[in-house]
Amino acid sequence: MFIFDRQKRKDIDQLVEDYTTTRSMPRREFLQKATAAGLSVSAASALLAACGGVPAGNGANSGSPSKVKSIDVLTQVSGEELDSFKAITSAFTKKSNITVNIESTRDVNAVLSTRLRGNNPPDAAGMPGIPQFQQYASQGKLVKLDTFFDMSKIQQNYSKAWIDLASYQGGLYGVLPKANTKGTVWYSPKNFQDVGGSVPQTWNDLIAVSDKIANAGKYPWAMGIESAASSGWPGTDWVSTIYIKKYGPDMFDQWTSHKIPWTHPSVKDAFQMFGSIVQGKHYINGAPQAILATNFQDASYQPFATPPKAYMYFLGDFTAGFIQSQYKKLKAGTDYTFFDFPSIEDKYKGNVIGGADIIAAFKDNDGTRQLLEYISSTEAQTIWVKRGGATSVNKAVQPSDYPNAIASKAAQQMINASAVRLSAGDLVPGALQTAFWKGIVSYVSDPKSLDSILSTLESSAQQAYQS
Repeated sequence: MFIFDRQKRKDIDQLVEDYTTTRSMPRREFLQKATAAGLSVSAASALLAACGGVPAGNGANSGSPSKVKSIDVLTQVSGEELDSFKAITSAFTKKSNITVNIESTRDVNAVLSTRLRGNNPPDAAGMPGIPQFQQYASQGKLVKLDTFFDMSKIQQNYSKAWIDLASYQGGLYGVLPKANTKGTVWYSPKNFQDVGGSVPQTWNDLIAVSDKIANAGKYPWAMGIESAASSGWPGTDWVSTIYIKKYGPDMFDQWTSHKIPWTHPSVKDAFQMFGSIVQGKHYINGAPQAILATNFQDASYQPFATPPKAYMYFLGDFTAGFIQSQYKKLKAGTDYTFFDFPSIEDKYKGNVIGGADIIAAFKDNDGTRQLLEYISSTEAQTIWVKRGGATSVNKAVQPSDYPNAIASKAAQQMINASAVRLSAGDLVPGALQTAFWKGIVSYVSDPKSLDSILSTLESSAQQAYQS
């Protein structure tokens, strides 16, 4: 028996009341407060177990999860994507007899933050972004999946690059229902061949074929960075892809986490390499004004017009949907396709800028455990792939399951990636993201002002990372 003075006993009683009432206090915080009140670590642990072990919603795992008949999932997918996600959860319900209630919102970040502040997290949720995902994992709010997942199966079906994306400090906290690559340069094989173009393997090859087309009086590139309030973001994908292909993932991480300044020579170099396309002689019709005024989606149509207005267009794999909607008679893989963004430094050839939807659990129960395991499975991944509009990085999903050759090709690029990172514009804090977009617009408008632009971005970064 432990003997406490009256105040300590009162502190312990209050701690237990807070814990059992809110069910939101992280395990570490409970133990710290209990030991501060006079309990030994073993006694504090025993008290925690007596209170019910680990609170639902704090992300730690109990040995035997509670049984549930239904779970709530918060997601930002909508439209056809939501229908496909529901197809997966319906198949899950048939297997498990656990109902999945889905709440869809376009502002998942705000809704999730509000629910967490109110100690009312969903059972599971789609993550607003990688930074928020990592933040929730660091705060102990997410369920650690590798304590009950068959990790040998995960490692068999997913490359290390994608496991790392869904992990935090070596622990798996998320599953990837779908993904996308931004390492795609779109073109018409026939039109490309007509101007003597050959698929470039390196950056030097890319410049050479661009010059060849330009010297023939044609425009090698289509480009548009107009996107209303977010104008400039397509340029951030150019700079990010160039950077990771030349300087590798470690330097990329230093840049996006502000371990190196935006005035660093490597960042300037990536901008200038992007500038060699923007400013290329006879590369883009009407540049730079046309680049600034043309919407990114409209620009994707130019290589496939009759006659072609350009011959190459760089943007993520979702561009296939733009092309197919505009030119319904074109056949994927024959009339339009992509080549991989060429290598710059050979050792970083397999590096990809892309992204993935991540779903994580805030409550540890048999419903969330089974659902997340199911979403990671080949069966569930194949459901969405067959419906179209999604790419899986599960190696066991068959190429024949994709609706066309392009979707299958994009999947192979991602599955085989040696390193995966989100675009820098998607990784940095919000204020810096907006500054980055504006910096791209300013650079396209006036490339000679690059030093000033990078100094402004560095000032924005210093403020963003201090706040």
